[in-house]
Parts: sequence; structure tokens; C-alpha cells
Amino acid sequence: MPTPTSTAFAGRVALVTGASSGIGRVTALAFARGGATVVVVARREALLESLTAECRTSAPESFHVAGDLGERRVAEHVVTETIRRLGRLDVLVNNAATSMHKHALHLTPDEIEDVMRVNFLSSVWTTYAALPHFLQRGEGTVVNVSSFAAFVTPAREAAYAASKAAMNAFSEGLWHDLAGSGIHVAIVNPGPIDTEIWKKTDEPTRYSGRLHPPELVADAILDAVRRRVHERTVPRGSPMLVTARLLRALAPGLVRAGMARMDPVPSELIEAARARARDAT
Repeated sequence: MPTPTSTAFAGRVALVTGASSGIGRVTALAFARGGATVVVVARREALLESLTAECRTSAPESFHVAGDLGERRVAEHVVTETIRRLGRLDVLVNNAATSMHKHALHLTPDEIEDVMRVNFLSSVWTTYAALPHFLQRGEGTVVNVSSFAAFVTPAREAAYAASKAAMNAFSEGLWHDLAGSGIHVAIVNPGPIDTEIWKKTDEPTRYSGRLHPPELVADAILDAVRRRVHERTVPRGSPMLVTARLLRALAPGLVRAGMARMDPVPSELIEAARARARDAT
């Protein structure tokens, strides 16, 4: 998609969560360069301050809100504060996410709940906070940034992939339930993208392939808003992602075998889990 002109989103307000780095950061800058006033949200305020300063060179009314979107009151507040200060909200980009690359036998229910709150429930809370405003205006766009892991789940990604699969199902349901309302909902499914998430893995990752620039995802997000695209996988037409999705649909056993070869489960890991289970009884 071509870089938007300075007036592509003029007069519009875009709220971008998880904006302190990576996909969220470049998306916020892209909206600002397109003329939108941008509200950016994340936990790391110092990074948000720097981003806000950059956005203001193109969109002077842009501002940031620092907070943990895994808390419902924070997620709802960022939407209501945006509308209170700017009088409107046109685009909500739910991009906030926390990584969790950890073997299922090392996970705890509390860790899975934390991932679900940030990666899935935060998008529910922000969306429902925005819906009354969108309904009154008869228009609005929600873009949910999911993951290709929702379709083909790698080893040690059970919690993360589950949170993204929930986001996708929620988004698809909104497509049907909001038909005729003027509200557009889109899903963007990134594959391997070059962000700091790869440096935050709880356990070593076996993926050694190409990492694509986050700008590709930002382009897909802006395209979803401008052209009312419902779903996009990034990078678009990637042979690796297309093949993986086809194999998952047509030959799931082959996918399981491939995952087992790429990241085999050590026998000592299972024995250690058995020992913990015996000790707990």
C-alpha cells in the first residue's frame, strides 16, 4: 500500500494500544503522518512520551495514556478519556499484547489468565467502551491485531495462541452482529515480525527464519481502515504461511510431526512434571 498522504486521515482520531514499540509504534506514526490525531497507550511512559512528541510534529493534539490494559478500568478509561478530550473516536487499534513462549507443563493457570487479560480481554473492554460512541455516530472502526499463531500454533505457544484465537472469534462474531450499524471490524494476523517480542521469550525459541518489518503490519492496519478490509495476514501471500495454513487444514498430523521435529519435548521435562505431580498429592 502506498504511504498515505498528509490528509488521508485528516480530522480523524485513532487510539492505538500497545504503542510503546514495534507494531503499535509504527502504526501510531503512520496515522499521525496521515493527518489523524493519535492517542497512544502502553505501560512504559517514557517511550510513550517520545512517541507522542514525534506524533505531534504531524498531529499536534496527539497525547498518551500510560497504564496496564490488563486492568479493565484502565482499558475502559483510555477510550472514555480520548472521547472526553478530543470529542470523538474514529479508529480503535487493539494491538496490546504480552508474550508467553513457555511449555504447557511449565505454565500456571495464573500466567494463562494474565495473558488472556492483556491479549484478549483488553480488546473486549476497549471495544465495548467505544461501541456506544460508534453507535451514536453511525460509524467507527475496530482493528484487532491478532497473530498467525491463532491458526497454526507453534510449540510453547499454547497460552499466547489461545488468546489470539479468542480475539479472532470475537472479531468474527462482531462482523455478523454489527452488520448494518456502520461499524467496521477488522483482523490483522501478523506472522514473524521483527519486534522486541522475540527478545522476551520465557524459553528459547526454535524459529530461525526471516523476521519481517513491522511497517508491513502498519500498512495492513491502515489499509483495513481505508478500504474496510475484514481480514489480512501479514506478510500477504507468504509461501511459508500459506503452506502452513493449508497443511493445518488438510494434514494436521503432518503439522504435528513437523512441530515435534522442530521442538521435541525432552523426556526429562515430562519426568520432572510427573515428579511435581506426585509431590503435590
